[in-house]
Amino acid sequence: MRNSSSALRRQEYIQPKQQAAKAPLSNPLRGIGTMDHTIFLVVIILALFGIMMVFSSSYVITGRSSFHNYNPFYYLQRHGIMAVLGFVAMNVMANFNYKYLKRFAMPLYLTSLGLLLLTFFIGVASHGSRRWIMIPVLEIQFQPSEIAKVALILVLARILSKNRNILNKWPGFIYCCGLVGVMAVFVAMGNLSTAIITAIIGGGMIFMASPHVTRFIVAGVAGVGGMLGYLYFMAYHASGAIGGQFRGGRFLAWRDPFSDMQGFGFQIVQSLYAIASGGLFGLGIGQSRQKTFLPEVHNDVIFAVICEELGLVGAGILLLLFSILIWRGLRIAMNATNTFGALVAVGIILMIASQVIINVAVVTNSIPNTGIPMPFISYGGTALVVCMGCMGILLNISRHSKVDG
Repeated sequence: MRNSSSALRRQEYIQPKQQAAKAPLSNPLRGIGTMDHTIFLVVIILALFGIMMVFSSSYVITGRSSFHNYNPFYYLQRHGIMAVLGFVAMNVMANFNYKYLKRFAMPLYLTSLGLLLLTFFIGVASHGSRRWIMIPVLEIQFQPSEIAKVALILVLARILSKNRNILNKWPGFIYCCGLVGVMAVFVAMGNLSTAIITAIIGGGMIFMASPHVTRFIVAGVAGVGGMLGYLYFMAYHASGAIGGQFRGGRFLAWRDPFSDMQGFGFQIVQSLYAIASGGLFGLGIGQSRQKTFLPEVHNDVIFAVICEELGLVGAGILLLLFSILIWRGLRIAMNATNTFGALVAVGIILMIASQVIINVAVVTNSIPNTGIPMPFISYGGTALVVCMGCMGILLNISRHSKVDG
C-alpha cells in the first residue's frame, strides 16, 4: 500500500509537468503584461520629429525642382505615409507573441538571401548601387537589406538559444560567424554601409552569447586592421578598380575634407558648416542655410540640419532620446524570460545604436563618410517601417518580461 500510494503521488506530480511541457504556445496575438510605455512614447516622439525634420530639410529643394513637380511636400507626403505604415507594423508586432518568430527565422533568412541576390540582377540603381526592388503593380520600392538585418537577428537568436553551448567549441563559433558573414557579403553586393551594420549586429549578438572574450579581441583587431588596410589600398593603389576611386576618395577626404572641398570633401565640409552655424540654440526650424548645398540632406546628413536649426541643445535632446531608447531596450533584454527574447532585444538595440553612432560620427567627420541613415529621423520607406516593426517586437518582449511596464 505504501509503495502504491507513493507511486500515485509521483504520478500526480509528474503528470502536470509533462502536460505543461507539451502545452502549445498561447494565442500569438495575445499579450500577458504591460508593454514598456517609455519606449512607445520615445518612438512616437522620434517618428513625429523625423516627419518634421524631413519636411524642414527638403521643402526648399523640392519646391524648386521640376523633378519633384515643384511640390514642397514631396518627401513629407511619402515619409508620412511610411510613418503611418510603421505605426501599424509596430502595434501589430507589439501584440504578436514574439516566441512564434522562431518558426520564421530560418525561412526569412533564406528568403532575404534570395531577395538580395535578386536585387543584384534586377534591382533599381541609384547613386551607383542597386539596393531596391520595384514591385511593378504597386509601383513601390523596398530595400531587402533592411529585412535581412531582422532575419539575421532572428536566426542567430534562435540558434544561440536552442543550443547554448554552440559557441563553446570552434565549429559552432565558425558556423554562427559564417551565418553573419554570408549575410554581410550578400548585403555588401548592393550596399557596403549596411553590410557593416549587419556585421556589427551579428558580431555583437555572438559576443553577448559567447563565454570566450579573447576570440572577439582577436577578431575585432583583425577586422579593424583589415578595414583600414582595405581603405588604404583603395585610396592609394586602386583608383582604377570598381569603387576604388569613390571609396578611396572618401577616405582621403576624411583625413582632410578642406583639401577637396568641391569633390569628395564637399558633403563633409557643408555638414561641418551647418553644425558650426547652429551654435547653442540653432537658427530655428526651417531656417537652415546649408540644406540648399548638402546632397541627400533629408537622408544621411539630416543630423547636420538638426544641429543648424536646433543647435547643440536640440541635437543633445535628440541623442538623449536615443539614449533612453537604448537603455530601456537593454533593460528589456536583461528582464526577458528566455534566452531567445533576450538575444532578439539585444540585436534590435544593436541595430538602432550602431546606426545612430555611425550617422553622427560621419556627419561630424569622426569616421570616413558612409551612407547610414538615422533611425526614425532620416527619410526612408523600408527602413522606417522595419525600425518601427522591430520596436513592436521589443515592446512585445517587454510584455512577457519579468518586470512589466
